[in-house]
Amino acid sequence: MAGYRTPLGRARGLGSAKHGVGHFIAQRVSAVALILLVLWAVDSVLGLAHDNYGDALDWLRQPWHAILASLLIAIGCFHMQLGMRVIIEDYIQRPSTKAALLILNLFVAGMVAAAGVFSILKVAFSGGAF
Repeated sequence: MAGYRTPLGRARGLGSAKHGVGHFIAQRVSAVALILLVLWAVDSVLGLAHDNYGDALDWLRQPWHAILASLLIAIGCFHMQLGMRVIIEDYIQRPSTKAALLILNLFVAGMVAAAGVFSILKVAFSGGAF
């Protein structure tokens, strides 16, 4: 297997980290899921465009809509985190800065996803109160 590496790569001991394929597949699968979810969201928003606030709340209280809206936020944040991770890994050279930014990226994406899903669930389970 060492025959496929460049002489400089062999000299430095560099090679594949064996993580790229998993990230590539995860980003492509999340992108396909986002295409479908965004199409659903655009159709839903256009359908709600002439309704009032109460109608929109009633719409979000339906389980199917709450689940799809939560998936849109969660998968969108996951996809965002994967994309930012690739940018950080490719363009940040200092290991300490890279590690700090990767942790911050994961934290921010997780917090945005948690806040978004929490907000949807709060509306979905709020009953009849506005």
